[in-house]
Amino acid sequence: MRIDRIALNGFRNYEWETVRFAPDTNVIAGPNAQGKTNLLEAVYLLSCARSFRTRFDRELVGFAFSEAELLAEIWSHERAHTVKIRLHPGQTKRITVNGVKKNASELSELLNVVLFCPDDLNLIKEGAAVRRRLLDNAISQIRPRYAAYLSEFNRLYEHKTRILKDWREKPSLLETLDEFSDGMCRASAQLIRYRAAYTARLNETAPPIHREFSGDGEELTIRYKTVSTVRDPFASAKEIYYDLCDHQESHRRAELESAQCLSGAHKDDLEIFINGRAARSYASQGQTRTAALSLKLAERDILLTETGEYPILLLDDVLSELDSRRQEFVLNRIGGGQTLITCCEDDAISERTGGQVLFVNGGHIR
Repeated sequence: MRIDRIALNGFRNYEWETVRFAPDTNVIAGPNAQGKTNLLEAVYLLSCARSFRTRFDRELVGFAFSEAELLAEIWSHERAHTVKIRLHPGQTKRITVNGVKKNASELSELLNVVLFCPDDLNLIKEGAAVRRRLLDNAISQIRPRYAAYLSEFNRLYEHKTRILKDWREKPSLLETLDEFSDGMCRASAQLIRYRAAYTARLNETAPPIHREFSGDGEELTIRYKTVSTVRDPFASAKEIYYDLCDHQESHRRAELESAQCLSGAHKDDLEIFINGRAARSYASQGQTRTAALSLKLAERDILLTETGEYPILLLDDVLSELDSRRQEFVLNRIGGGQTLITCCEDDAISERTGGQVLFVNGGHIR
């Protein structure tokens, strides 16, 4: 799959700009704060109808515009498609594919992307939320039902959190607490099954990449961690649901006292080990970066296996954060699909890739 052309109207700092991408490597060069990451953000939006930088559509619309529009020509599943997304603050996104109205989850069936940005280099050392986000983004692209379960879980979580914070002032809110707790257990059971299965695939795919990458036989191990009462995350949703109910019941009083949701899939994490030791506690900076890169490249390989097509790889100024050996490893593995790489204008990376170079300055591309 690939993006052949994209037109941006009122998106971020692009008033009206059209660009054609090469089918292989595209280096997007230019000074800082000129719109390089905005261009990658637009491509990312085409795959899932949301940004990787903000939750709010209004921030995607240029200051002088009341709405923004993205129009793209895409090649996917052996045919051409035209995708249009219109963003109007305060209104639901309008998405069409070949003139037919679509929802956000349907975009992932058409276009897949793997994003790697400097923040992802901290994937191993950061808190559990960033690793859950990796799981959520990756699984949503290959399992549309997962995205629906995740949306339902987040809705229930927000409502329950509000009840726990306000029940002392409005005791009547407690009448609905158990209903939301039960709903969270049901949604969590589904999320846990998907996450456990995907983690197992990561643990098969990432270690060989990591061994090759590290060059010294380091062994990467990835494990899925969920709430303590879940005996088997690969069990049926019904079995997991009952295990979660036990955990929920035992934490009910603590939730009321702390005003926090203490039970559910929002407590999940990926445990990452290098040579049997917890990477978050013991790994060096170089080891954590190698592990993070291995996870992202594994995500790309899993998508290729699932869809039969390479996802579009988005590297947002990440190579400049790596030493020369890690840069070479990444550049040697990006063949086979379309890649968009942002870098500074004077970065030698643009010369080493052999791909098309696009220069961005002030929201204009040449």
